[in-house]
Amino acid sequence: MRLKTLLVGVSLTAMMGAANAQTTTTRRGTAADVTVQTAPSAATQTPATTAAPTTTLREALVQAYNTNPDLQGERANQRANDENVPIARSRGRFGVSSNGSVSNSLYDSDGNAFAPTRQGRFGLDISQPIYSGGSVRNSVRAAETRVDAGRANLRGVEADTFTSVVTAYVDVIRNEAIVRLNQQNVRVLEVNLRATRDRFEVGDLTRTDVAQSEARLALAQSQLRNAEAQLIGSRETYIRVVGTPPGVLAPPPELPNLPDDAQVAEQTALGNNPFLEAAKLQRDASRFDTRVAKASRLPQVSLGVGGSYYNYLGSVPAAAAQQGYNESGLSSTLGAQVSLPLFQGGRPAAQVRQAQAREASSIETVTLTERGVIAQARSAYASYQGALQVIESSRVAVEANRLSLEGVRAENSVGTRTILDILNAEQELLNSQVQFVTAERDAYIAGFSLLAAMGRAEADDLNLDGGPLYDPEANYNRVKGRWNDWADDPAPVAVGTSTVGTPAQGAAVAPGGLDPVLQRPVDTTRANPD
Repeated sequence: MRLKTLLVGVSLTAMMGAANAQTTTTRRGTAADVTVQTAPSAATQTPATTAAPTTTLREALVQAYNTNPDLQGERANQRANDENVPIARSRGRFGVSSNGSVSNSLYDSDGNAFAPTRQGRFGLDISQPIYSGGSVRNSVRAAETRVDAGRANLRGVEADTFTSVVTAYVDVIRNEAIVRLNQQNVRVLEVNLRATRDRFEVGDLTRTDVAQSEARLALAQSQLRNAEAQLIGSRETYIRVVGTPPGVLAPPPELPNLPDDAQVAEQTALGNNPFLEAAKLQRDASRFDTRVAKASRLPQVSLGVGGSYYNYLGSVPAAAAQQGYNESGLSSTLGAQVSLPLFQGGRPAAQVRQAQAREASSIETVTLTERGVIAQARSAYASYQGALQVIESSRVAVEANRLSLEGVRAENSVGTRTILDILNAEQELLNSQVQFVTAERDAYIAGFSLLAAMGRAEADDLNLDGGPLYDPEANYNRVKGRWNDWADDPAPVAVGTSTVGTPAQGAAVAPGGLDPVLQRPVDTTRANPD
């Protein structure tokens, strides 16, 4: 089902088809004809004054995509994850180190008359690992796999952020609609109370009728205050998620590509859900970790070359110089080193068992995540379908309660209904209207949650047009082959926007039209039945 008018503040006059079909009703059977006006005529009805929208759902999504601190933090974590690849690769690259020293011999009991007493030395050593039992290769593979897992997880966080934005967006619209409905209810009950008091003054009604009207008005006022508090809370949540006050929100657009069958939703989710993909990649990375642990029992081979320059700083004795002892010189070395562990106190086996246990944990995590994805897809589909049915039922209830209220008022005007009957009918209409807008909100959130579970609620799927989309692969390509030890990035600065300067939210809502049925006061020309 297409939700074309989701949460537009509940234009109550739009659902007046049955009531507008007949504008007046004339009843007989009393001393005089009683005419009951059910709706203003088209020529006299005043159109509702509504504020023009200032924010669309797409704009809210774009703003959150660019400035939400949770999403920005996850992107930073992924950039940190990218660095594990060059870190792992560095273990297989050659290393260069230098050393220098200056010394002066103060006393030597075995002093040699030909030995210099001062020495300065500078050396340069290069070491290249040749074989490390596969630990470097598997470490790199594990790091690369975790980079892919991080990207999938980032997509999941992105979808979760969008779901939070959509929820906050439609919550504001829903709560604004509920505040309008309760405001309308309070106004109607105030008119009813005045009419009831007037009829009491002329002896047409009793003190009980007045008390019933006063009690129902007090209850309506308390419901309005609760609705206003919920509206303020939803607006503050919107600020937390999006970063700015909501303003006047436009109706959300239709949700695309929703499945027609729960099985289709489930299979799509199993194939595309980003968190399930991340769990599978983490499982694959843990297998490489086990291989790295096993490599600690294998031989290690490396090559090394070194060279040094030395200078005796003019301390070579004359006798030694006559014998050809040089004041300075160069030396170099070339060698290979093989290390074969024979016994390490059981540490390698413990490390392997530890890695295997973590691999087992990651395998179970895949199963757990898979269960969660299946449950999420099925429950979201059921919630969506259920909300659609509630919308239809609530629409029928609104129409029926509106006609019921009109009938009760007409019957009250001829003395067959009491004031309490009218108050109850008005409350039933309000309840059905609140249920209607709540069901529309629930359907939209359930539909978007279903898209998120299916992996179809990411920036690419939503066609956001707020500038170029964030590409995590760009940073990976930038850093994966870096060799420079001094290639630091600039000092980080905040990207997410602060909400310190945003004003505290209130419960004011844009004006909306009154339901013509509720706009008419209770008829005051007839008495209640004895």
